This record gives sequence, C-alpha cells and structure tokens, in this order.
Amino acid sequence: MFGFIQNLPPLVIYGSLATLLLGEVILFVIVIIQMVHNKRLKKKLHIFFSGKEGKDLEKILLDQLEETRELDREIQELFEISNRLRELGMKSIHKTAVMRFNPFKEVGGNQSFCVALLDGKNSGVVITSLHTREGTRVYSKPVVAGLETNFPLTEEEKTTIAQAIQGKPSTV
Repeated sequence: MFGFIQNLPPLVIYGSLATLLLGEVILFVIVIIQMVHNKRLKKKLHIFFSGKEGKDLEKILLDQLEETRELDREIQELFEISNRLRELGMKSIHKTAVMRFNPFKEVGGNQSFCVALLDGKNSGVVITSLHTREGTRVYSKPVVAGLETNFPLTEEEKTTIAQAIQGKPSTV
C-alpha cells in the first residue's frame, strides 16, 4: 500500500519529513502562544466577573441603561428650565442708566434726571424728572427695541437709553 514511498529518493523523503517536523514545531509554538493568551484572558475575566454570574452582569447593564435614560430625562428637563429662565431674563430689567442734567439755566444744580430701565430686547421705560422753581414733574415714556414709540424722546432721554443699551456707567 505504501510501496511508492520506497521508490522515492531519500532526499525527498527526508525533505518531506523535515517539512512535516517544521510544520509541527510551528503548530506547537502557535498552541503555546494561544495558551498564554487564554491564561491572560481567564485572569481578566476572573477580575471582571469577581464572583458574579452572567445574569448579575445583565441586571447591572440594564440598571445602568435605566439610569442613563433617567439622567437624559433630567438633562432635558434642566434644558427646558434653562430656556424658560433665559426667556424670563430677556423680559426682566437688567439694562439701566441714570443721567442727571440741568435743563433750565435759572435753576442751579443738576436736579433733573433721566432713568432708563430696559430688558434684554432693549424695551422698557425711560423716566424723566424735570425740576423747576415751581415744582418737579415726572414723565415716563415707553421704549421698544431702543427706540421711541408714540412719544418723542428728548436728547437726554436718547443719551440715557443709549448708555443703558451699551452698558456704559451712568453719569450722575
């Protein structure tokens, strides 16, 4: 049955045996390397599981997923609250300026003044007090987007509004 092997030259037989032996050595080295990798992996898995079973890890992952969803809902709620606060901030008064002046030369001192109270959209009111010998008069005029509406603004009022919009310090 294996009679053809006897007819082969010894060089071919020894070459084939050497090739087979080399192949077995390579396979043996690969097996050793795989055993080392397997041992390292077992150590890592032992540390990872540390007494837990697969069902425990599945429960932990599901709990983490639910916590992540809850945190996402809370973040969305905080984002909505932040937007509402921003809208309220734009409606509240946070741009102000005060300017004192003397509109009448016969009255001494800068007893008259303008106060601009504006929101985030530069809308609000400008209040002006004019002091004379006969008394003091107070006027209020609406301001929309930094401009006058139905009531014309004086130069002092325009200056005060501009100072409030620019955030410049008041001239008192």
